Amino acid sequence: MIQITLPDASRREFSKAVTVAEVAASIGAGLAKAALGGKVDGKVVDTSYLIEKDSALAIITAKDAEGLDLIRHSTAHLLAYAVKALFPDAQVTIGPVIENGFFYDFSYKRAFTPEDLAAIEKRMTELAAKDEPVTRRVLPRDEAVAHFNSIGEHYKAEIIASIPAGEDVSLYREGNFEDLCRGPHVPSTGKLKFFKLMKLAGAYWRGDHRNEMLQRVYGTAWASKDDLQHYLTQLEEAEKRDHRKLGKELDLFHIDDHAPGLVFWHPKGWTLWQGVEQYMRKVYQDNGYQEVKGPQVIDKTLWEKTGHWDKYRDNMFTTESEKREYALKPMNCPGHILIFKQGIKSYRDLPLRYGEFGQCHRNEPSGGLHGIMRVRGFTQDDGHIFCTEEQILKECVDYTTLLQKVYTDFGFKNIIYKVATRPEARIGSDESWDKAENALMESLRASGCEFEIAPGDGAFYGPKIEYTLKDAIGRQWQCGTMQVDFSMPERLDAEYVGEDGARHRPVMLHRAIVGSLERFIGILIEEHAGALPTWLAPMQVSVLNITDSQADYAREVAKTLQNQGLRVNLDLRNEKITYKIREHSMQKLPYILVVGDKEMAAGAVAVRARGNKDLGVMPLDAFARQIASDITQKLS
Repeated sequence: MIQITLPDASRREFSKAVTVAEVAASIGAGLAKAALGGKVDGKVVDTSYLIEKDSALAIITAKDAEGLDLIRHSTAHLLAYAVKALFPDAQVTIGPVIENGFFYDFSYKRAFTPEDLAAIEKRMTELAAKDEPVTRRVLPRDEAVAHFNSIGEHYKAEIIASIPAGEDVSLYREGNFEDLCRGPHVPSTGKLKFFKLMKLAGAYWRGDHRNEMLQRVYGTAWASKDDLQHYLTQLEEAEKRDHRKLGKELDLFHIDDHAPGLVFWHPKGWTLWQGVEQYMRKVYQDNGYQEVKGPQVIDKTLWEKTGHWDKYRDNMFTTESEKREYALKPMNCPGHILIFKQGIKSYRDLPLRYGEFGQCHRNEPSGGLHGIMRVRGFTQDDGHIFCTEEQILKECVDYTTLLQKVYTDFGFKNIIYKVATRPEARIGSDESWDKAENALMESLRASGCEFEIAPGDGAFYGPKIEYTLKDAIGRQWQCGTMQVDFSMPERLDAEYVGEDGARHRPVMLHRAIVGSLERFIGILIEEHAGALPTWLAPMQVSVLNITDSQADYAREVAKTLQNQGLRVNLDLRNEKITYKIREHSMQKLPYILVVGDKEMAAGAVAVRARGNKDLGVMPLDAFARQIASDITQKLS
């Protein structure tokens, strides 16, 4: 007898080997119909998978995360099936699942067109409607190479030839199309209903620019029509909010080919930058941080000692002077240890908190650059806390509380917490990693935060908490971090004198709240769709006159507000007031003040709030109190 244990701990017995599909059918017809795959002893498999021994089994449906992966993986194969049906001479290469969808790369004699894309999607829909079974077979490596060469699929043959000799490979067939794949897949094409092809792009074979340029087709696939429509609507909204588009429209910044991956900040954009930086500087001051500043260029020997040279060398910009090799710093932590080491430190000095708006440079590949979200030069709100082991928990708990307040002030309420644990390539002992990981998890429990584990995603020198923001349209942005590091202080010989008079190693906590200021500002722009909260808006008020006879009064209003610390624009142009109002509204200003003869006579202003809201006429001092309240409360 074979005993199958289900997720609810119930058991079913079978007299012989049984497939996942048969187990699902024994539970109920509805589950059998919904089954996309199974998870046998933790491994995701096809519904045709034969269970030959006692096992734990979960039936995977479209409601499960693994089910969505199966749908996307199988839809990538459906795409290749459709391409081969329409363009028999095309060769298929690779087609993995990616975030929110999939892609497949093809070699073809001409470039695909948008019309081709529409035709391919239509053929995918037709093939899915045929509900053809998806079946698996296994071939020896050399036999599989010969098979794909015989049908003209030389890229597939090359992929298989790179597999060690003597190994078997699996192939999946649907209709007359067969593809190399480890699987698993949905049981039939009829399970694939909610998909859309998104765009065309170029991609080099195996990612090497010396190889042929292939054609990449991107698509998205979902478990339901509503999920697909929600995603497409989110994409439309994201396009409206794109920080690159808004950065140009609002005259905040630009990126220039003369300095790829670096930002040119315009006056209004730099005002926004300063708003974020000065807010974070106040956070430092109010929470026991001492602000420091380290050099940009540091001898490579320091990076060798810390381990960055071995693990991070390809991402570092280097230079040479007088036969010494240097690197532009990609992070600030080694410099902070050098500052810590100046002079004798006592246990009474700990915890010692350093903060720096440190400018860093990383040699990001040009294809990965994205507006101000992913750049080569950026500034971090970087901080490092030197403490004892006993102080780790309190420092981490206090930090989480502080981070939550900061994110709330910037308009973010939804935070996702993850603990990223030790990667395979790391430094330090398992004992120190155990202490560090346990400290981070315990700190989140003490803070009342539910968290996920991200296995192997820690930095090479220590585990970390990742604080991820969920924005107004549901996207996630990982910004803040807290990392526990036992290794770097030891590598750079940092010490303090303990209460016992002996020398001890401090623990180093690496922390950033907003992370890269450039990236965080990009997130802010997209979160607020360019309509930044009053306290952050580069220009908070525009004062507009109707005719020249109110020009002096408009100047007086503007000066009064400027003297109260507000950022004010004065528009005295000889243009129609409706034109001026429309123009300033498009700049997403929090407030527009219009002054005519009546307002001038009453010492008042006509107030328009963002969103074309007419707040009516109010005394100037009343408006000043209202906007001051907005700023104090961090209101929009």
